[in-house]
Amino acid sequence: MNTQLKAILWDFGGVFTTSPFEAFARFEKERGLPENFIRRVNSTNHETNAWAQFESGKISHEQFDQMFEQESRELGHPVKGSDVLLLLSGQVRPRMVQALMECKKHYSVGCITNNMKPAETSDERVSWPPSETAKIMQLFDTIVESSVEGVRKPDPRIYNIACERLGCSPDQCVYLDDLGINLKPARAMGMITIKVMDPNVAIEQLADATGLVFP
Repeated sequence: MNTQLKAILWDFGGVFTTSPFEAFARFEKERGLPENFIRRVNSTNHETNAWAQFESGKISHEQFDQMFEQESRELGHPVKGSDVLLLLSGQVRPRMVQALMECKKHYSVGCITNNMKPAETSDERVSWPPSETAKIMQLFDTIVESSVEGVRKPDPRIYNIACERLGCSPDQCVYLDDLGINLKPARAMGMITIKVMDPNVAIEQLADATGLVFP
């Protein structure tokens, strides 16, 4: 066990669940949209667009639905924001959850997630967070949510919030995320970073960093 570490920090979507990008790709294929179209909408004016404002808790679900549709329309293909939200809850990766539970025995564990406020709707298709997600969330010692804090990754402030709440410095942390853009500031702050592409590979890297053995 690496005694110099105090905390393991995790992203959620794309780490504990399959990546929403996979669902985006299926949706685009089914709708006859250009490849990576949804990611293109999300990356256009990425600091002020509907996605950024929604994850920062600045707009409602209804406003997001309308703004995303307008932004996608301007890029040639109108897509309702509410349809995109239905794509976000991926399938749980049990082995990653087991790794979290093992880490919790030895270190503080926290989640840093860019997320949205709970749905203000009676639409049964929108269940957020899903029950499986809620059970996993209960395992963390602290959860830092962009929609609550009003700041989102990759802003360094959100990583500092997690460290402050867990009583550790960045160089005493490991951070796992599926997006390189979110790992870059964490690494610059001194964290050991692990990019989650293949979860089994990521768990091997986590074992190397912590000295723990994962099933």
